[in-house]
Amino acid sequence: MVFEIFLTYLKVFVVGGAICTIAQLFINYTKITAGKILVYFLLAGVLLQAVGLYQYLVDFAGAGATVPICGFGYLLADGAIKGAKIGLFEAITGGTTAAAMGITAAIIFGYIFALIFKSKSKRN
Repeated sequence: MVFEIFLTYLKVFVVGGAICTIAQLFINYTKITAGKILVYFLLAGVLLQAVGLYQYLVDFAGAGATVPICGFGYLLADGAIKGAKIGLFEAITGGTTAAAMGITAAIIFGYIFALIFKSKSKRN
């Protein structure tokens, strides 16, 4: 039982770490901005789920695949695909519905931290 838990954590760490390592390599060895890398990873999650591949990674690694930004793309695509089975309107709103909890948490916690901390301009 303890060994199974250890293997689960190991899979999560290896897959999540591999995704982050790929992103860091793009940052270090290309001139692509961090914002563009985020968008590319999000779109990669959408495209991989659209062809049915990202689900295998999620089933294997769990949070190691869903926590990085490509996991958000997966979530949007998965919600839209499931919504499309119901109807056109659900296909359009399915991604937002699937990601509603994460989006809401980001807004609420962003607001709370904006109240707690003072923002400063970055000086170069």
